[in-house]
Amino acid sequence: MTTTWAKPQRPATEDRRWKALGVCLTAGFISLLDTSIVNVALPSMEHGLGATEAAQSWVVSGYALTFGLALVPAGRLGDMRGRRQAFLIGLAVFTLASAACGLAASADWLVVFRLIQGAAAGMVAPQTSGLIQQMFQGAERAKAFGLLGSVIGVSTAVGPLAGGLIIDAVGTDDGWRWVFFVNLPIGVAALAAGLRLLPRFPVVGRREEFDPVGVLLLGSGVLALMLPLVQEQQWTGRQKWALVPLGALLLALFWTWERRQGRLGRAPLVDLRLFSLRSFTLGALVSLTYFAGFTTVFFVLALFLQNAAGYSALASGVTVLPFAAASAVGAALGGRLVVRHGRKLVVLGLSGVAVGLLGIIAVVRLVPLDSFGWAAALPMIVGGIGSGITVSPNTTLTLTRVPVKRAGAAGGVLQTGQRVGSAAGIAVVGSVYFAHLANRGPAVEALQLGLLTSVGLILLALCLAAADLRERTKAPEAEDLEPAA
Repeated sequence: MTTTWAKPQRPATEDRRWKALGVCLTAGFISLLDTSIVNVALPSMEHGLGATEAAQSWVVSGYALTFGLALVPAGRLGDMRGRRQAFLIGLAVFTLASAACGLAASADWLVVFRLIQGAAAGMVAPQTSGLIQQMFQGAERAKAFGLLGSVIGVSTAVGPLAGGLIIDAVGTDDGWRWVFFVNLPIGVAALAAGLRLLPRFPVVGRREEFDPVGVLLLGSGVLALMLPLVQEQQWTGRQKWALVPLGALLLALFWTWERRQGRLGRAPLVDLRLFSLRSFTLGALVSLTYFAGFTTVFFVLALFLQNAAGYSALASGVTVLPFAAASAVGAALGGRLVVRHGRKLVVLGLSGVAVGLLGIIAVVRLVPLDSFGWAAALPMIVGGIGSGITVSPNTTLTLTRVPVKRAGAAGGVLQTGQRVGSAAGIAVVGSVYFAHLANRGPAVEALQLGLLTSVGLILLALCLAAADLRERTKAPEAEDLEPAA
């Protein structure tokens, strides 16, 4: 059966579209920064607010949960009602929630505001990828996604450094508050610029109804999958894993419901025809497995450097700075080269990340801990460049043939996979790391085993990308870098 898509809208031609992109990237930066900057502030929350371990866990995992749950419904809402409006509402709520987090009078209120902040971040994220597809085409779109890839890589890696700098400057008692307050001037400035610069695209086609049953099924399924993963260390016992088959069942029901919606001519939450595009399906799988390995590196490194090597939060953040800087360079480079080299670039990038992580493992084994930061700089740079030329080109290639009308929901699906992958990776790698420590194994060996697990996940993503490249060579998918008409 031939898949027919609606003709895409022409991209914005105004000179200000690159400035509008800057607004989107700024909002994306602060929302992704908040996934990692809070980690180094947890001791400050315990000291200054009296937050229990359970509250600290929910400050971190609650944000990830509501972020992931909001992505697809928010993306679909932007597709239906306009991405500019959805973006600005999400950014405004995120900024207000950041202020509320910083002013929280108790740990319980902090958790509540943190949940709201995560949902707002999830509302902003899919609008960014959708607006890029509306404003740009071809090589310019690849360049724009390259800049987005830089933001993803840098914001994830620089969070611990930023948090360490803030707490070092303000102090332990109130440092955690300023981790949230730092979002306020950036959020207000981005909101003001967005009101002036973001283009107003008319919503084309017939007015479609929202799919509340689809939202409920997808949200319940993702929640059941993510909850035992993000709470893996806090919820003892094996009963929590019963939620995983429940989540799989709910997602199967979601798939059945969405197919029914399509057969009846109603607007589904996720157009399942997206998965008939090999570039989208394979790219989403590569993204999920890569983020499972990529984000866990900073998790186990932060634990090892601060708990075993005696590094401060600031010193721990400085150690991963070469990765962040190299990731930004790699993403910008990938955005320029993806038009010419396509999926080959993703394979090269994943190989670079694996080599970089193996280099870090070698440094851990061979170099004294007090020299680890300097010795690990080179493999950090190699891994960072590889990460940059993985995330940016893979995002471009995954979304390139998605029609603009479905860009928000497609971006939400892609980023939901990233969030689930990150949670799963942290659960798996964290279990390996903590299990070795629980058996009284040396922390150095625990880190090596954790990083080897991350390498295994990266290699799985590499196998998927290589398989796609091999199939593409045999039977190339038409017009890789233009959306289907």
